[in-house]
Amino acid sequence: MLMHRHALNEISATEITRRIAAGEITAEAVVDACLERIATREPSVHAFANLDPALARRRARELDRAPWRGPLHGVPIGVKDVLDTADLPTEMGSPIYRGYQPSADSAVVALARAAGAIILGKTVTAEFAGMAPGPTANPHNPAHTPGGSSSGSGAAVADFMVPAALGTQTGGSILRPASYCGIIGYKPSFGAFNRAGLKLAAESLDTIGLLARSLDDVELFTAVLLSRQPAPPRVLESAPRVGLCRTSLWDHAQPGTVAAIEEAVKRLNAAGAHIRDITLPGSFAGLKTAARESINCYERSKSLAPEWQSHRELLSGQMQHCISKGLEMRYEDYLAAIRLGETCRAQLDSVFDGLDVLLTPCTNGEAPVGLAHTGDPGFQAIWTILHVPAMSLPTHRGSTGLPVGIQLIAPKHKDEHLFACARWIWRRLGPQ
Repeated sequence: MLMHRHALNEISATEITRRIAAGEITAEAVVDACLERIATREPSVHAFANLDPALARRRARELDRAPWRGPLHGVPIGVKDVLDTADLPTEMGSPIYRGYQPSADSAVVALARAAGAIILGKTVTAEFAGMAPGPTANPHNPAHTPGGSSSGSGAAVADFMVPAALGTQTGGSILRPASYCGIIGYKPSFGAFNRAGLKLAAESLDTIGLLARSLDDVELFTAVLLSRQPAPPRVLESAPRVGLCRTSLWDHAQPGTVAAIEEAVKRLNAAGAHIRDITLPGSFAGLKTAARESINCYERSKSLAPEWQSHRELLSGQMQHCISKGLEMRYEDYLAAIRLGETCRAQLDSVFDGLDVLLTPCTNGEAPVGLAHTGDPGFQAIWTILHVPAMSLPTHRGSTGLPVGIQLIAPKHKDEHLFACARWIWRRLGPQ
C-alpha cells in the first residue's frame, strides 16, 4: 500500500508550483509532507543515502519569503548520489567517498536550484552507478529489487517521497528502476543534459535523466535543464506511426513483458495508431555485448583508475571484476565496440523511416526477487549505446502484481517528438 490520497507529497511538481504561485500552499508544507513520508517509509525502502531535514526546511522557508525563483519554485527533488551537491555529501555508493563533500553543485543540480528546486536528499546509487547495489528495496514489495543503478531515485519517486528525481543511465539505470517501480523514466538523447559534476562511469554512454510520476513533470524539468522556458505540451495532429520492435532479445522476455507489449499493441491499434513490425538490422544483435561487456568495462577501468590504484580493496567484487576485464581488454576490441555503435547509429534513419516512435520491451519482466542484483539491463542498454531518447511508461502489471513498463524510442534529438508520442500513447493506455 503506497499512498493515501491528496497528501501534498503525492501531487506532481507541476501542481506544486501552480499551487504555491496561487498562494494555496507553501514550500515548507510540501517539504514537511515529503519528510513525513520519508520518516514513515524509509526504514523499509532505504531510498536515501544522505538527508538533512533541517536544511531542506530552511531552504523551503527561504523560498516562501523570497520572490518567485523559477519554474521549480518550492519543488523538493531527489538527486542520485553520483551527482555533486555543495550542501550534501556525494558518496557514490562507495566507502571510498564516505563523507566526501564537494565544493560545488553539479550542473544539473545548479540549474534545478536556480529554478527554485529544493534538494531534499541524495538518493542511493549502486556503487559508482555500477553493478553492486545499495540497500534500497522495491516500494511495492521490499523482497524485490527496485532496479539500478538509480535505485533510490526510482524508489523515492514511486513511494511518494519526492515528485521527481535525477538519475543517470550507463546501461539501463533509469529505465529499469522506472519499469520495476511503476513510474516514468526518461533518458534523453546522449549529451542533452550537461554532465559537469557527474562521477563518470563510461563516458561514451553516461546520460543524465529523470524519474517522475507524470509526463508534465518530465517536460517541466527538461525545460529547466535545457535553460528553456516551459511551454504547453505539444499535441500530435494525428495518430502516431509506431514501429513494434521486439529486438533480438525477445526470446528472453518473460510473460509479463510479452503480455505488456502484446496488449499495448492491441489497444493502440484499436485507438487508431498505425503500427507495423520492425526488424533491426543483423548488426544490432551485438549491441548489448558491446555496451555492457566492452565499452562499459573498458571505460570504467579508466574512469576509476585512481580508486583502483589507491583503494582497490574497498571496491566491490563486481567492480573489481569489471575493471580487471577492462584493463585486460585490447584497445582494438574496445574500438570495435565503439565502431559497432557508430555503424548502428548510422542505420537508424532507415529503421525510423516512416515512423514516429518505436515501441519495444523495457525490461525482461517484473522486478526480480532479492536485493543483490538489480536486473538485466539488456533491453535498455541497446538503446543507450545508440544515443537515442528513451522513455518508460508504467502501463502494466505482471502476474505477481508488480509493475511492468513499456519503452518508447525516438530518433536522436527528437526528444520533444518522443514526449508528444508518449503523451498520446499514455492517454490511450494508462496504468493497468
